[in-house]
Amino acid sequence: MRRRTLLLGLAGAAGAGGLAACTADTGTGVGMAGATSASASAAPILASTTASSLAPQSVTAPYVPPAGSAPAQAYAVGRRVLDVSRDGRALPTTLWYPATSAATDAPAATGRFPLVLFSHGLTAQPGDYAAMLARWAQAGFVVAGPTYPNTSYGAADLDPLDIVNQPADASHVIDQLLTAGGPLSAVIDPDRLAAAGHSAGGITTAGLFSARRDERLKAGVVLAGTDFQGTPFTGPPAAMLFVHGRRDDTVTYRAGHAVFAAVPWSRAMLSITEGGHVTTGTDFEATAATSTEFLRWALYGDAGARSRLPGAAARGGVATLDDQLV
Repeated sequence: MRRRTLLLGLAGAAGAGGLAACTADTGTGVGMAGATSASASAAPILASTTASSLAPQSVTAPYVPPAGSAPAQAYAVGRRVLDVSRDGRALPTTLWYPATSAATDAPAATGRFPLVLFSHGLTAQPGDYAAMLARWAQAGFVVAGPTYPNTSYGAADLDPLDIVNQPADASHVIDQLLTAGGPLSAVIDPDRLAAAGHSAGGITTAGLFSARRDERLKAGVVLAGTDFQGTPFTGPPAAMLFVHGRRDDTVTYRAGHAVFAAVPWSRAMLSITEGGHVTTGTDFEATAATSTEFLRWALYGDAGARSRLPGAAARGGVATLDDQLV
């Protein structure tokens, strides 16, 4: 049985603001090829999906990355798990990173690499997205996926309302990774940071650019997500990529597009024509290629990656790209 990946929004919950409520969804998430573990306790949560309350914005503060180039090589991908916690909240964090060999705890490759903090969906875990996250690491990014204590698969006290605490968790994980003497601190470039996430993790990611703004972040990737408490985007300009299926009945396309339209910075939206809440099959290749080129441009300043974005989005003929990365 495939895991039931639920995203329960917070509309109507005390203090929750504008988070949208959603129906449950069964299936594998972005990059979750081969996931076989099942949820024994998750049950469908039926609610209507609402569009974001955020007002549409013009692109008034473009993001300008520093000029540079992304690595031309494809790296071997190392993997390790770090023991991280914040105020008693356990946040074990899985890392995928450019390495000298494809092995657990392999030495990191020579160089300094951008960091992408990835947030999983409700009743998921970072390893479910390994295909996507390893793709980014292979392209020259350190990817960190914390397992959130109350929204992950197997959580003892599953609590969707705990999403509101996750942006602070994510920022704390970044703090720990940048601390001098950490296992990968020497190879992470602290000036090139991004956040990404799927579903509930997409809401968490939006929060890092709005209500819980982490001003160190230069770029964000929101996969099948929506807004965080109806709070406007704030802080210095960043580049934002949204990926959403037009047939998503968990977080509606309308709700995702409304958040895209509220970003005042450089932005793009990849719309999967027949896509639902999860990315599988040919949809995966378009999503992986587009997000990788976006990160190469936003964090490395690679002009070639910027020019390749339309071609990446067109792979398989399954999606369209609204490109406002001015």
